[in-house]
Amino acid sequence: MNNFFSLPAADSGGSFLLIAGPCVIESFDTTFQAASLLKAVTEELGIPFIFKSSFDKANRSSIDSFRGPGFERGLEILSEIKKELKVKIISDIHLPEQAAPAAKVLDIIQIPAFLCRQTDLITAAARTGKPLNIKKGQFLAPLECDNIIKKARAAGCTQLSITERGSSFGYNNLVVDFRSIDIIRGLGVPVIFDVTHSVQLPGGAGTSSAGDRKFAPTLARAAVAAGADGLFIETHPDPDRALCDGPNSVPLAEMRSFLKPLVAIHKIVAPLTHDYS
Repeated sequence: MNNFFSLPAADSGGSFLLIAGPCVIESFDTTFQAASLLKAVTEELGIPFIFKSSFDKANRSSIDSFRGPGFERGLEILSEIKKELKVKIISDIHLPEQAAPAAKVLDIIQIPAFLCRQTDLITAAARTGKPLNIKKGQFLAPLECDNIIKKARAAGCTQLSITERGSSFGYNNLVVDFRSIDIIRGLGVPVIFDVTHSVQLPGGAGTSSAGDRKFAPTLARAAVAAGADGLFIETHPDPDRALCDGPNSVPLAEMRSFLKPLVAIHKIVAPLTHDYS
């Protein structure tokens, strides 16, 4: 995993990567608050950190769901946070034409799970020269990620990760098969485990998704023990009042206690992980 997002190799004592932040940008203040605390906590624990929040949630369950501030204002907010806090920024795009302008602000471009097979979107993102984090669709088997990886590489992407976020069998639930971490790593890319989307209950609230955040610590510990190279965690100052994905988000004030045991687990399993050089 050398040089991926400037992350030290596991066998050199480096930590897992953390991608974290509120699901969607609700306001500058809320977003900045989250980024500030996450930066402080990850610096204390020695965890490489990339801040994530979406400027537009284009795949919400209901037409009435909050989507965010939009492309231009959202990128402005992320740019301000990046400049002031000096943190790396990742966010998701939904259209090929968003790739080039988004790349002027984002350090990493994310492809949403439902769009992971969209060839034009992946190609446009890869051609920006930015690292890509592509979320595995809930409808894909782990080995099918090989086709996604080949698309990105064919368009020139040299730094790429796949995010595992569970598999859907319908009935408003997701199931995580931790074999997928080893399977996808075997394709030659780092694997990020999406802790909080994996406890989501898609469409479980009728007009929105539900979730059960109490299982997030268990899945996070299992993912680190299974060799995940990084974790993706959505967090919010007040999840019960969040405008998106509140039921599965970790309370911001609990992030330090959430992450600390994961660092200890990683130190034990890191010597067992393999490198991609």
